[in-house]
Amino acid sequence: MSQQYDFVAIGDILIDAFIQLDKDYADVSIDQDTGRKTLLMDFGSKLPYDDVTVVPAVGNSPNAATSATRLGLETALVTHLGHDKFGKECLEALRERGVHTDFVKIHEDKETNYHYVLRYGPERTILIKHAQYPYALPDFPVAPKFFYFSSVGEHGIPYHHEIAEYVKNNETKLAFQPGTFQIKVGYEEIKDVYENTEIFFCNKEEAQQILSSTEQDIPTLIRAIRDLGPTLPVITDGPNGAFVVDTDDQAWHMPMYPDPAPPVDRTGAGDSFSSTFTSAIILGKDPAEALTWGPINSMNVVQYIGAQEGLLTRDKIEEHLANRPEDYVATKIN
Repeated sequence: MSQQYDFVAIGDILIDAFIQLDKDYADVSIDQDTGRKTLLMDFGSKLPYDDVTVVPAVGNSPNAATSATRLGLETALVTHLGHDKFGKECLEALRERGVHTDFVKIHEDKETNYHYVLRYGPERTILIKHAQYPYALPDFPVAPKFFYFSSVGEHGIPYHHEIAEYVKNNETKLAFQPGTFQIKVGYEEIKDVYENTEIFFCNKEEAQQILSSTEQDIPTLIRAIRDLGPTLPVITDGPNGAFVVDTDDQAWHMPMYPDPAPPVDRTGAGDSFSSTFTSAIILGKDPAEALTWGPINSMNVVQYIGAQEGLLTRDKIEEHLANRPEDYVATKIN
């Protein structure tokens, strides 16, 4: 009998090279009017760096797949790799992490995506490049319980329509965490994805961009996102925590789980939150309880370099919940 996967992540895979910048040779300026931060380094110079850490098989969807696997779900990844040494490293890493690779396609004429992460303290600037893979869904012997869809290349608009059509015509539910390109392209271009989404994730600024709005009230933003189609929109707001409006139109707020130490690297904090919330829903938790799971995994992930080393098991999540601070509870708001 063919296996039904609980969680099938869809999106680009890559290798990250984390380059820790030497603060004697790099700086950050902040525009006092806009708050925009700019990384400053001497142009045309040879600059020392502190160290480099290379992590294979990462990206929004591979990170999510690894997270769901650690939480005990049967997980697979739909993605594309080049026929090169980096592709082999990614494939081996996925298998070591327990992510099924049935739907990973190798392309003889393509290169594996390779990104450079410039680390300045716990923050980072990422240099990205996505190969133009011929995106297409595989034939699933059994419809998965959930798709988790995130970043793909800018040529992937038809892929969005294919995914939306599959979800519409099958018993598969969709969690959508749009990447930079998917936010930039706007709602109208991929509105069928929004209309067929069960769980939607973005941060406050992304919600404002999607809605072309300056609205500051997050429950209002969530309800406006819900009007675009998603059943259960979730919005994060950095240190102010996370918010959801459930199917009874009740808004909930969840504070951050306190960091045990200053963050080492914030890469993957959003992926770990979104994938953990989705996994909790798949495991039968209601939205308010799922909201308590996500920040715990994010808290632990930022204690390590890269998006996956700090991902927790279900037992560890429940252990943190059992020992949580008194004020770490989901609270009803307007």
